Amino acid sequence: MCEEGTLTGAARREAIAPSAVSKRLAELEQTLGIALFQRRATGMVATPSGDTLLHHARRMLRNAEQAALELAEHAKGVRGFVRMLANLSAIVQFLPEDLRGFLAAQPALRVELEERPSNRVVAGVRDGAADLGICAGDTPTHDLASLPYRRDRLVLVMRADHPLAGHPELPFSATLDHDHVGLHAESSIYGSVRAEAQRLGRPLRLRVHVPSFDAVCRMSQAKLGLGVVPSGVFDLLGPQMRLTAVPLTDAWAHRELRIVTRQTALPPAARLLLDHLLVEI
Repeated sequence: MCEEGTLTGAARREAIAPSAVSKRLAELEQTLGIALFQRRATGMVATPSGDTLLHHARRMLRNAEQAALELAEHAKGVRGFVRMLANLSAIVQFLPEDLRGFLAAQPALRVELEERPSNRVVAGVRDGAADLGICAGDTPTHDLASLPYRRDRLVLVMRADHPLAGHPELPFSATLDHDHVGLHAESSIYGSVRAEAQRLGRPLRLRVHVPSFDAVCRMSQAKLGLGVVPSGVFDLLGPQMRLTAVPLTDAWAHRELRIVTRQTALPPAARLLLDHLLVEI
């Protein structure tokens, strides 16, 4: 009903009569003693209580699905399953080698890794969607435990014939007369770039948003603007596209990535992975 917005839409989706949906909703509201929806002329809108119940119901369904997946893995001989969220910088620069070493030492374990922006990494770990997360160091972590993981530095990526190419390093302010290619709006890198332009009182000449580092490099290669990526990402992608990099001198361009976990005992497999990641620093 939250997704469809009407009793009729929900009934059609579940292939049951609208009267049956209405009866079940009324019984649920009576059992809980609260209103879950507001009835309006245009349809049904969840109340704050309804939104809370929806959040927990989705979490329960997600956990049930995850349990089924993990039990299936155990049936194949897998003795542990670690759920992990990480931002794009960690996944591209550091985790491939770190996970290769971990899984070589622990062949009976499995890791489920999902890429999310840093703020949603924190939200996912808090909500129980993952055991471990890796996010940008300036991301508010609220009540989560936070441990240092790696450091990186942001660089400008550009064609070799760009007017700024050849500088040993530059402040971000020197780029604001030129076009930019930006990562997606939720990324911590784009947030830092936008915040610095606002602090300087200058407009950011953003030509296009793209979802990934390889897309940033590809757009820069096509003369659409400067990109900002971590130096480790440039080392992997830039040379093969015949691009050049200029390090940024700004303090915010020197970044820390951090591991976040809930303030509770980790499952044994997740504890093994956390210990491995900390040793690898």
